[in-house]
Amino acid sequence: MKKNWLLIAIVILLVVAAGVLVAPRMSSNKVTPIATNHTHSSADGPATPAQGAKLIPAYLQQPPSRSSLAPTLAPEKFEGLTRDAYKAVREIPVTIAQLPCYCHCDRGFGHKSLYSCFEDDHAAHCAVCVNEALLALKLEKEGKTAPQIRERIVETFGN
Repeated sequence: MKKNWLLIAIVILLVVAAGVLVAPRMSSNKVTPIATNHTHSSADGPATPAQGAKLIPAYLQQPPSRSSLAPTLAPEKFEGLTRDAYKAVREIPVTIAQLPCYCHCDRGFGHKSLYSCFEDDHAAHCAVCVNEALLALKLEKEGKTAPQIRERIVETFGN
């Protein structure tokens, strides 16, 4: 009987591992490279990273359709600023998907943008994710576009 439970547990672990490995490859949205896009060129040579250029975490370059985005967790599961951040992401998901996340979860978790942080409870444990989402909502309500908001996020959190 114990062998059956062990076998079932192994099969479940293999299925979960396969899902983790396959899921990131299923998205067709373009992602910025981890390397910076800030370059300069001269008449003497090719474009090179500008002096002092910063690395910008991954974000979707093109606005995704709302329907192409995975669901986020319900804001009601959280309290305080975390709840507000999950609400913000539900209010402006397309903008949030076009923003980098400066907790650098693109490197550690394979996140494609700030939006990815809210698909599970990652953002609930990260002040950077929460603060970026809240700033993005504030700026969008002021009439800023996604590229303008991204620029502000880079200025604010990229230091």
